[in-house]
Amino acid sequence: MLTDTHCHLYYKDLKKDIHNVIKRASDSGVDKFVCVSTNLNDAQECVELAENFKPIWATAGIHPHDAKNAPIKFEDELKILLNNKKIVAVGEIGLDYFRGLTDQKIQKKYFRKQLEIAIEMKLPIVFHNREADKDIISTLSDFPNLKGVAHCFSSTIETAEKLIELGFLISFSGNLTFKNSQLPEVASKIPLSSLLVETDSPYLSPVPFRGKPNEPARVRYVAEKLADIHNCSLETIAKRTSENAQKLFKFSIR
Repeated sequence: MLTDTHCHLYYKDLKKDIHNVIKRASDSGVDKFVCVSTNLNDAQECVELAENFKPIWATAGIHPHDAKNAPIKFEDELKILLNNKKIVAVGEIGLDYFRGLTDQKIQKKYFRKQLEIAIEMKLPIVFHNREADKDIISTLSDFPNLKGVAHCFSSTIETAEKLIELGFLISFSGNLTFKNSQLPEVASKIPLSSLLVETDSPYLSPVPFRGKPNEPARVRYVAEKLADIHNCSLETIAKRTSENAQKLFKFSIR
């Protein structure tokens, strides 16, 4: 069975159809979902979904785009959320220098603060990185005992290798299937022991659904692409990536 390690199930169209979303995913071989927040408000929605649906697990964290609007005492609120038994990681946190929606200094400040909280709470992280490779690696290098995943990886093999050396997993989404993407070449050099799959629903629908709203059932297409890249079976990719997810997020232990 597959694990969609990154989806935003609290988005309106997914949430209102959640029973069918889960059913379609199950029919496609997906039996676990990590519902990832981008701020403290939707973190609460993630928790509510996770508490109401056994296959759903949750994260809590502040995305770099949302950092400028973080509550003054966000640390206290975040720690309360992170104590929930269905929370498996701090995220989605990180740096995004592409869109420039939040000043880089503010992004760095909240990224580092949340890394400190992850260490304190003994949780892995789910991090976002867009055109910030150097600062991501530099910052994560200051937290040698931290584990986590580089969500929706879109950087170079050199960046992937550095992250793997630091103990992080690499997750691919639907953009792995896009025509003329450089990501298949990157993915071919990453060992199965370091791979995860995700949808980033409702974003980044894989081919042949590109341009349409995404949902967890379509993580199968990402896994099939990885199987083709690594010249192995879909069952092998499903088994290895789900084992990697279990080891990182410790679903049954929380």
